[in-house]
Amino acid sequence: MKRPLDPFPGDEASAFALENVADAVFAVDRDFIVRYCNLAAAEVARCAPEEAIGRTCREVFGVRNCRTVCVLRQSMDEARAIANRIVTLKRTGCPEVPVSISAAPIWAMGGTVIGGVQVFRDLSGGGFVSRLAGLQPLDDFGTRDPQLSEIVRMLPQIAQSDSTVLLLGESGTGKELFARAIHKLSQRHGGPFVAVNCGALPEQLMESELFGYKSGAFTDARKDKPGRFALAEAGTLFLDEIGDLPYAMQAKILRALQERAFEPLGGVETVPADVRVVAATNRDLGRMVAEGTFRQDLFYRLSVVVIRIPALRDRLDDVPLLTERLLGRCRMAVSKNIETVSPEAMARLMRHDYPGNIRELENIIEYAAILCQGQTIELCHLPEHLRGEAGACPSRCGRTMAEIRFQAASDAVERHGGNRNAACRELGISKDTLRRILGRRDADD
Repeated sequence: MKRPLDPFPGDEASAFALENVADAVFAVDRDFIVRYCNLAAAEVARCAPEEAIGRTCREVFGVRNCRTVCVLRQSMDEARAIANRIVTLKRTGCPEVPVSISAAPIWAMGGTVIGGVQVFRDLSGGGFVSRLAGLQPLDDFGTRDPQLSEIVRMLPQIAQSDSTVLLLGESGTGKELFARAIHKLSQRHGGPFVAVNCGALPEQLMESELFGYKSGAFTDARKDKPGRFALAEAGTLFLDEIGDLPYAMQAKILRALQERAFEPLGGVETVPADVRVVAATNRDLGRMVAEGTFRQDLFYRLSVVVIRIPALRDRLDDVPLLTERLLGRCRMAVSKNIETVSPEAMARLMRHDYPGNIRELENIIEYAAILCQGQTIELCHLPEHLRGEAGACPSRCGRTMAEIRFQAASDAVERHGGNRNAACRELGISKDTLRRILGRRDADD
């Protein structure tokens, strides 16, 4: 006989725990009437928890593909728990969100299933509840740093204006994340967000990529092609690495910003541009102006609102918070129950200066999660340049990194009965990478 479970928290400690977890949790009876809803689930439903009680979960959450992805129904019908089922939730007016759903039946004393409880967790990398609810994920900027906290506080006001914004910060500090937040918080949130890396565009194609071209503009131009300004109509155009723009191209961007219009390559008519521009760079535009490599008039046109994003080394107190968020992603990406980082490993992370900023920290945690076989990331799981000579795990002393990778990969393959696809999903690597890791060791032998 199954032990009866109480789906509704009966003590203060369990109630507090469920109310404050980031994952959305709710419980229903056999008629799919919501009997419990935590704060995260209520935010998805856009109502207070008590307003969800007594309504069907389909009515509360409004998921369009509810019947086809109902893990909760399957769990209750088959009287078994289902863990980590990957599905895509679709809500009217909201982006599709990939989630991991776990569900379990709730048993009465006599062994009858009387309901079920479901937990859903984000797999897309942040802002899960806000995207599913159609709200803006300002919680993506969780920080203890006073300077960054002030920027986040001002962001909604900045977004509501239609002024050009210039984001300044080193590579990897999250400038595009800020640009997307500005777009989502603005009156243009219903329009497109178009991102362009100016440093990645070949100079000879830059004008046609940004402004488009008309049929016959050059030999292969057989039909009109819209540029990024046209594609961002009624939305936001994010010009990343704008400091890499060639000097001649800067004049064309300036004219588009001043006149809110542009001419496609080969065109004879001016096309209006209803576009809000957010620009970003990791370069010192003021110094470039003084050197004559960046137009002063464009610099002033871009600098209506300037946001300076601090480097991670200037806010090291955020490393534990960021690490916890990144671990949350890694738990699902590599299908491991990694709970924490050891004090020794965290001390080493806190001493690093992060030239690659948050992007570097993300790569470090992902690397460590792949190597970690337990619940705690230890010093020996960190990349070699971080762990130093004292960073060898007791069970791995004297082993090279290639040997450690081989062991981790072969162990994963063995755990999945030789299924390499499943091993790749656990490790978060491609089949080619797995083949390379195992093949290189075989060649060495």
